[in-house]
Amino acid sequence: MEEFKKLGLSTPLLKAVNELGYEMPTPIQKEAIPLILEGHNLVGQAPTGTGKTAAYLLPVLQKLARGKKAQVLIITPTRELALQVADEVGKLGKYLKVRALAVYGGQDIGRQIRGLKQGVEVIVGTPGRILDHIGRKTFPISDIRTVILDEADEMLDMGFIDDIESILNTLTNRQQTLLFSATLPAPIKNIIKKFLGEYKTVKLVGKEKTVPAIRQVYFELPENEKIEGLARILNSELPTQAIVFCRTKKRVDEVVEQLNYRGYAAKGLHGDMSQRERTQTIKSFKLGKTELLVATDVAARGLDIPDVSHVINFDIPQNPESYIHRIGRTGRAGREGKAITLVTYRERKLLKAIEEAINKRLKRERLPEPMDLEEARFKKVARRLNDTISMGVPAAFLEMASKLLEEEESDQLLGAALYLLENRPLQEEL
Repeated sequence: MEEFKKLGLSTPLLKAVNELGYEMPTPIQKEAIPLILEGHNLVGQAPTGTGKTAAYLLPVLQKLARGKKAQVLIITPTRELALQVADEVGKLGKYLKVRALAVYGGQDIGRQIRGLKQGVEVIVGTPGRILDHIGRKTFPISDIRTVILDEADEMLDMGFIDDIESILNTLTNRQQTLLFSATLPAPIKNIIKKFLGEYKTVKLVGKEKTVPAIRQVYFELPENEKIEGLARILNSELPTQAIVFCRTKKRVDEVVEQLNYRGYAAKGLHGDMSQRERTQTIKSFKLGKTELLVATDVAARGLDIPDVSHVINFDIPQNPESYIHRIGRTGRAGREGKAITLVTYRERKLLKAIEEAINKRLKRERLPEPMDLEEARFKKVARRLNDTISMGVPAAFLEMASKLLEEEESDQLLGAALYLLENRPLQEEL
C-alpha cells in the first residue's frame, strides 16, 4: 500500500485500492499515474492484463472537480469493456462517491438519455452510441475535460476509427487526452498526431506478464462435462491445496455442492457471505482443513496463502487481467504452481485473448482417465510418505517404528499410520 501512496494518490483512493486487494502497483501504473496526475496527455502502449484500467482511472478520479458532472469520457470498443470499466469506476471511486454511466448499443437509449440528463461524473461508452447521443444533442459535449481511448487498436480493427475522429473533433473543450493501445498502427499514430499535441509515452510490451514458475495448461470439454472433468483432474493432480475460480456466486455454490457430494473438502467464498463466514472459510483453508476453495474473482482479492499448489479456472475469465490475477494465487514464495483452465469450444476466443495478452501459449492437455476417489486418496497419502522418506526420517521415529514392529504386524501398523495421516493430521493431536 505504501507503494501506491508514493504515487501521489489520495486517502479515499488508497482505501478503495486496499479493499480491492491490490498489493503493489504494476509497472504501467507506476509510470502512468504520476504523469496523468501532472496533467500530461499520454500514450500508453500496453496490452490488456497489465493493470492499465486502474493506471488511468486512479489519477483521473483523483482530479475530478467536486460537484461537476460529466467531466470524463472513456471510449471503449465493446459494451462488455464499457460495463467492466464503469464497474471499476464504482469500486475505485467508492469513497469519492463517483458515479459512472455506461452507454452502448443494444440498450434502451431512453434510459441512457435520462441517465445523462441526471448527470454522472464519468461516462463510458462505445463509439457508435456516443455519436448517436451527440447527434441527438443528449450528450454533454461542453462539460467533458478528459477523454480516454481504451484499446484503440481494437477500435480500429472494428472499424470505429472515423467515429473516434468525429467524437474528438466535437469535444473541443477537452484538456487532457489519454490513449491506450497494445499496438500503434499507422491510423492510431495519425490520431495521436492530430489530437494529442504534446504527450508523454509509457510503453510496456513484449514481456511475459505471468510468473514463470507457474505451469499453465488447459482442457477443452463441453459445458455439461465440466464437473466430471474437474473431479478427474483433481484425482490425477492431487493438489495440496487449490483455488477453483467461478464466474458467479451461484456457480460457486453449485460447484461446492457437487465437489462435497463427491467426497472433497470444499468451501465457497463469494460476496454474499458475511465477514464472519468469510474469515472462518479463509482460516480453514489456511490451516489446511479445507483442500479446495471455490471462489469468485472479487471474493479472492487480497488472499495471500503460500501453499496453494493449483489454481483451476472452472470458468475461463472474461478478460486477461482477471486471468493474471487468478493464477497469481499459486507459485508463491518461489514454489512451483500449476494453473489449469477449463475451456468450452465457444470460449476459444477468450483463450486466444489471454494467450496474446500474456505473450505465451497455453499447453492443451487431455483429460486423465477416470479414477476412484479412494484410489486418488491412496496415491496422495503414498506420495506424502515417499516425500518424507526422501527427506529423511528422524532417528527417534525410526526407533519408535522398530519397537512397534516387535508388538504388531507390519501391515496393521502401516494401515493405522495411513489412516491417521489421511484423517487426523498429527499437529491436531499435539
